[in-house]
Amino acid sequence: MGSNDPLLQPFRLRHLTLRNRIMSTAHEPAYSEDGLPKQRYRLYHEEKAKGGIALTVASGSAIVSEDSPPAFGNLHIYKDEIVPWLRELADACHGHGAAVMCQITHLGRRTYWNKADWLPLVAASPIREPAHRSFPKEAEDWDIARIVRAYAAAAARCKEAGLDGVEIEAYGHFLDGFWSPATNRRTDAYGGSLDNRMRATLEVIDAIRAAVGPDYIVGIRMVADEAWDKGLSRQEGLAIARRLAATGKLDFFNVIRGHIDTDEALSHVIPNMGTPSAPHLDFAGEVRAALAAPVFHAARINDVATARHAVASGLVDMVGMTRAHFADPHIARKIAEGREDEIRPCVGAGYCIDRIYEGGEALCIHNPATGREATMPHAIPPADGPAKTVVVVGAGPAGLEAARVSAARGHRVVLFEAAAEAGGQVRLAARMRRRREILGIVDWRVEQCAALGVVPRFNTYAEADEVLAENPDVVIVATGGLPDTSFLEEGEDLVVTGWDILSGDVKPGGEVLLFDDNGAHPGMMAAEAIATAGARLRFVTPERVVAPEIGGTNYPVYFKAFAEHGVDVTLNARLTAVRRQGNKRVAVLYNEYARTTEERVVDQVVVEHGTLALDDLYFALKDGSVNRGEVDIPALLAGRPQTLATNPAGRYRLFRIGDAVAGRNIHAALYDALRLCKDL
Repeated sequence: MGSNDPLLQPFRLRHLTLRNRIMSTAHEPAYSEDGLPKQRYRLYHEEKAKGGIALTVASGSAIVSEDSPPAFGNLHIYKDEIVPWLRELADACHGHGAAVMCQITHLGRRTYWNKADWLPLVAASPIREPAHRSFPKEAEDWDIARIVRAYAAAAARCKEAGLDGVEIEAYGHFLDGFWSPATNRRTDAYGGSLDNRMRATLEVIDAIRAAVGPDYIVGIRMVADEAWDKGLSRQEGLAIARRLAATGKLDFFNVIRGHIDTDEALSHVIPNMGTPSAPHLDFAGEVRAALAAPVFHAARINDVATARHAVASGLVDMVGMTRAHFADPHIARKIAEGREDEIRPCVGAGYCIDRIYEGGEALCIHNPATGREATMPHAIPPADGPAKTVVVVGAGPAGLEAARVSAARGHRVVLFEAAAEAGGQVRLAARMRRRREILGIVDWRVEQCAALGVVPRFNTYAEADEVLAENPDVVIVATGGLPDTSFLEEGEDLVVTGWDILSGDVKPGGEVLLFDDNGAHPGMMAAEAIATAGARLRFVTPERVVAPEIGGTNYPVYFKAFAEHGVDVTLNARLTAVRRQGNKRVAVLYNEYARTTEERVVDQVVVEHGTLALDDLYFALKDGSVNRGEVDIPALLAGRPQTLATNPAGRYRLFRIGDAVAGRNIHAALYDALRLCKDL
């Protein structure tokens, strides 16, 4: 019997039947090698196909021409050699019942000129894009003709590779640069009237149809409202969509709202935690009502209930759950199997996309298997050998993951935690209201551990005796760390930490100096909390920029708070000491460039300098362990079990993970746990 779930209903797109209404929209995870989708790229998309998705759009912004250099690992769809790699990817996805398409584009001004072949960038008009800091030239007639041909050739390669269709990208790139009044100042046949501004797009669509024929699926991902007084209005955006639909040459419209030429603007197109769910969904429904064509949409639709509403209410035909599939590529299968409550939630952290814009590859903040499918399992396999007793100490992210994975392997797991509830530093971060969703990282693991039979021991500060009383075969220390103030030459006793502020244990003073030598969320969260509490904040960092570890979709909200509350920022200054002056504090700052020292008198000094490992228990247990705590690094990296035995008198194997080793981040802690415990 078929399901009545709206998400599980098939959808017919021209000749193609999609098995359900769930898709992963185009995005570039930067897993390519030499601009080609090799094994890592294929396995990433194949995992979603295994997980029951109907359609995955492989590649975000595959570039059609050499003068559109890659901005973040884009596929080189202008190369003939990409065809066999795309065919391999398509065959793999088809083998699991999923359709696969490719998004193609010319990036226009949205990239860097000083990469690849150092060709000048081309755009509708010579207007700089702030996000990539590039100055393009105005595309000449022969540039446009050449790029039109390049689009057609790229689409033909997609068809030759056996992909199910191709999607033209038109938001923030070359083609829609002609549409928008903000980026088109031309006076020729490609500027002025709406007909003129659409000319290049229509030429591309005609050329693609001529190359792939009338029966191949061709769609467009387009901005239909730039939500910007300088840009494309909703009225003109809908008019463009109607005219494109009227050609009869496009099979679907994947709609976007907003503009992406600055990080602040991008943060609203791809919103993170603390923002409303599906903020542009109703607008997508308006577009669908205006067109006699299928409409797709994705933007912070990260839970099944919202996705189901989107389809059931007729707002979209296919719902994009793109970042949600970073967290869990098996969403559709779990829905179909009645295991919806087991779906690992997307918490909207934006870690995945921020890594791309900072030059890294996309990684999920709390699924370390995503992008590592060749070596890390999404579903934990049972162990081959006998069950062991595994004792995990610390129920922060690292400890919870170690307990979850070990229990899934079939081992008996005892989990000690000093606090009354799990979460560690994640629970501290969630004290900030707009970051409350981050608790999903903890809550999902707590639920999984309970289902797997993990034995909890909360409110227990575990010493060596308590651990050994469990007669463990393996002990994993995940006790985290504590704020580090040891860098100060004097005055450690006169400062408070970001933890003190976020926990509410210490209230912000009247005039506060916050020194951030970490450049990540902890310092910026403390700064936001201090500023919004009404204190006069002096933010000091030794970096040349504020928050270098925070990416483009996350830092705008902090900068908004800084601007609204008049935060004073000092760069290139290092806090060296703090002294008492009556009820005040004297902060001593050193500028390495000028080699000068400055003193500032404030009511309170707050420091963020990362954490130092809380490792007393580890060292208390070290001499009694088989391996004396040693990790076989080559075995760990190769995915082999840990078998070192350097202490014949040892009774158990001992490991430490996460911040109990060194202060890093949530993803690092979870990755530590998964790659160690998957082989226990």
